[in-house]
Amino acid sequence: MKKVNIDFAPPSLARSILRTPRHSWVVLWIVFVVAMAQSGAHAGLRREQGEVALLRAQAQAQVRTQAQARAAPAPVRAPVPEAQANAVNAAVLQLNLPWRALHDAVQAGTPASIALLALEPDARRSTVRITAEAKSSDDMIAYVEQLQKGDWFSAVSLARHEINEQDPNRPIRFQLDARWRPAQ
Repeated sequence: MKKVNIDFAPPSLARSILRTPRHSWVVLWIVFVVAMAQSGAHAGLRREQGEVALLRAQAQAQVRTQAQARAAPAPVRAPVPEAQANAVNAAVLQLNLPWRALHDAVQAGTPASIALLALEPDARRSTVRITAEAKSSDDMIAYVEQLQKGDWFSAVSLARHEINEQDPNRPIRFQLDARWRPAQ
């Protein structure tokens, strides 16, 4: 006698899944695995195509840039007027003035009896005009000699001096011109 399947349960998804033969499930799993492998291969291929497209675009941009650089004329520089060039050179000289070393050299050679009033450097001539006050002419002369003995100045000369008659202490206000040695 032949096996008879009697099933009075209503049709449903669960019933269909349970009644599906095993070889159908095996085929379904094989199809799923192959589909996943194809999907991964396709994603890798698309990634490589994107990288190739990017490299191609970069190469084309580089070729265009090089072609433009070859085709573009060299920039023409307008000549700088002599007055402007001299003004720029004077400003550069003033900016490159050795301020700290100049101040330190004057400060080191200045005794307590001398009051410094002004330092006016001239970078073009490598000179500085020092305006100061002293209590006596002996202090003034000693100060000039002190600066001449220092290593920083090559020549120090007294430019002018006057006695301030309005001040009860009668200080001597004087100006020195000092030439500093060029930096080595």
